[in-house]
Amino acid sequence: MQKYKVLNHTADIGCEIFGKTRKDLFANSIAALFDLILEHNHDRGKNFAPASKVTPEEKKIIIAGNDLEDLMINFLREILFFFNGKHWVTTGCHIVELTGKRIIAQLSGEPYNPRKHQIKMEIKAVTYHKLRIKRIDKGWKARVIFDV
Repeated sequence: MQKYKVLNHTADIGCEIFGKTRKDLFANSIAALFDLILEHNHDRGKNFAPASKVTPEEKKIIIAGNDLEDLMINFLREILFFFNGKHWVTTGCHIVELTGKRIIAQLSGEPYNPRKHQIKMEIKAVTYHKLRIKRIDKGWKARVIFDV
């Protein structure tokens, strides 16, 4: 199963994100975000660490939302803040707990290094525009639009 698919959208960019479980879906959303932001010398999503691999630097986050869609937006906004505000690149994610209104995630990553992390595109914000999360035959699918 693919992790996500990039969608063309006027003045913004969107992704359809996929996961066998809701936890996979949320972890894959970070892979999609960073594959849009940073250049990689590999196939999309391949450099993102699965839950069992971590780097020495880790952060635990607890995010709340009114529903699953709101939770996805708040989660991605926090990850984007780590990059834009704290200059930290998330390279892996282990979802510890996920309910309809709360997520606890253990993130691995490293400080942004312009020699290692070449910026491909600036993502300004995660939007609610056309946001959708739904169950599909092979698991879960989300549509997220980013403001560029």
